[in-house]
Amino acid sequence: MANKKKNLFTEFPPVSTEEWEKVINVDLKGADYDKKLVWKTQEGFNVRPYYRAEDLASVRCLDSEPGEYPYIRGTKPNNNWLVRQTIEVNCPKEANANALEVLMKGVDSLGFFILKEDFNGEDLHTLLKGIELRAVEIDFSGHGLYNITELVINKLKTDNLDTDSIKISFNNDPIINKLSLVGNFGCCEDGSKHFLKLKNYITDSASYKNIRTLGVNGHIFNNSGSTIVQELGFSLSVGHDYIVKLMEAGLTIDQAAQSIKFNMAVSANYFMEIAKFRAGRMLWANIVNQYKPESSCSGKMSVHAVTSRWNMTIYDPYVNMLRGTTESMSAAIAGVDSIEVLPFNAVYENPTAFSSRIARNTQLLLKEESHFNQVADPAGGSYYIENLTQSIADQAWKLFIEIEDKGGYIEAFKSGIIQRFIKESAAKKDKNIATRREILLGTNQYPNFLEKEGDKSDLLADLANKCECTENAPKVETLKPYRGAMPFEELRLALDKSGKNPKAFMLTVGNLAFCRARAQFSSNFFGCAGIEPIDNVRFATIEEGVSAVLESKAEIVVLCSSDDEYAEFAPKAAELIGNKAILVIAGDPACRPELEKAGIDKFISVKSNVLETLKEYRQLLGL
Repeated sequence: MANKKKNLFTEFPPVSTEEWEKVINVDLKGADYDKKLVWKTQEGFNVRPYYRAEDLASVRCLDSEPGEYPYIRGTKPNNNWLVRQTIEVNCPKEANANALEVLMKGVDSLGFFILKEDFNGEDLHTLLKGIELRAVEIDFSGHGLYNITELVINKLKTDNLDTDSIKISFNNDPIINKLSLVGNFGCCEDGSKHFLKLKNYITDSASYKNIRTLGVNGHIFNNSGSTIVQELGFSLSVGHDYIVKLMEAGLTIDQAAQSIKFNMAVSANYFMEIAKFRAGRMLWANIVNQYKPESSCSGKMSVHAVTSRWNMTIYDPYVNMLRGTTESMSAAIAGVDSIEVLPFNAVYENPTAFSSRIARNTQLLLKEESHFNQVADPAGGSYYIENLTQSIADQAWKLFIEIEDKGGYIEAFKSGIIQRFIKESAAKKDKNIATRREILLGTNQYPNFLEKEGDKSDLLADLANKCECTENAPKVETLKPYRGAMPFEELRLALDKSGKNPKAFMLTVGNLAFCRARAQFSSNFFGCAGIEPIDNVRFATIEEGVSAVLESKAEIVVLCSSDDEYAEFAPKAAELIGNKAILVIAGDPACRPELEKAGIDKFISVKSNVLETLKEYRQLLGL
């Protein structure tokens, strides 16, 4: 019997956009379409509730293939990426042993973060002993990086290693690591000495095709609170400044562009991050193409993605594993060159063997079991992601042009423009977390009430953004990497270290559905500050509930009932409790003005700024 192909979709009649919209408006029952269904992103554009084939009409570069200009679908015809793990180097011998161990467990990109101050040629020999440089990528960052760069280049020449197979990158980034994080270039006012050094390194390593002596550390923008568009736009500006400075120093566009590697963060905004990397490759290719390079490879954006520290937490830290999983999925689908999943405990202690293993295996699962590496640009053709890619590209390009009009990144940073953009974005993010419009599980929502982390408070150092120090004082305002969870964590850490154990008693009475829902809301609310909730099903009367309150010796009492019943229950509860505890009303009832006149002035609801409210209660409790 002949095998006939059959298009099953021909059995279903097509539905027009107008018909979809008509049904949606009926379901909305008069509600505002834009307010209910249109996502107004912080990136500067709106996202519609759905996209159709007709929405691809204005999207550019749909006909390109993976590996073809402008590389929106990837810089290579496949989707294989390198699995990175970073090892801190205090003792070169120990670091070498750790490196050899992880290389046997699936890692094919080693990161060495140098902490040893007097690192020398013998240390480098010890560090790289037994590592086959033709089979693994090496990335260097940390202290004394210029010295490291010279040592490595000299070693490659001395050992006469194959120039085509060596893959090494250096995070030499004076624009971000010096000017942006420290506030000055250190050795010179304009950074010219840095650019001359970089030019010499590029020239000295010219015979090695896969050495990147310069890194654009765009992840710093993300970890300072930037939007996705800002991270991309500012990273492109930094990259372009390097091209300009290196060409002014005598290099060609091919030499300059092929020396740059972008180190970007990947955050929890799943689809946006996929689109960011796709848009970034297209924009970088267009920037480089304006200088008319001789090699088409010069426009290929080399990208390393590292999971974001900004949304990592020290409370309920195992949730960081889930964050790292979805973030690495975004980067893998987007077609980056290498990925590093940070260990779940990286923000409060040195990674353990267990946390490092989980971080590695997150990527290995995506490769070996989910086969993400076997499909090039799996997001290509998606109506939604293609439109997101175009929107992010448009906004990032607009920002890039704005920075260029100010004289480029260096001049814009010196004038404070970059800092202002990022501070405004960070403030919005902080407010969203404080009001729980953005959720960090285990921190500002659904906390583990039994978890105590006071013993980790002294380790709360952000290991994310170590950089070389400079001897000079800051001359401009610097970027300040942080994590979104830190204000909530400071509340809990202070309470954990105090040795006190305040309690919030849920006085549930009246309508069962309302009192239970509000008790759960209030338990989570106070639990975010480490205040232990005492939940209850329902009391028959106010008197019964207050009796249990007084017996529990709780410092806070949350009256949980329906709005209609508060007018009766709240005054009675206030009279019985007196000054023996702080009475709080769960909700924002219509009778609130009358209750406030009666002296009942503590309310919590979904409208509350959770962080600021918890700070007030901490003061009321004398903590």
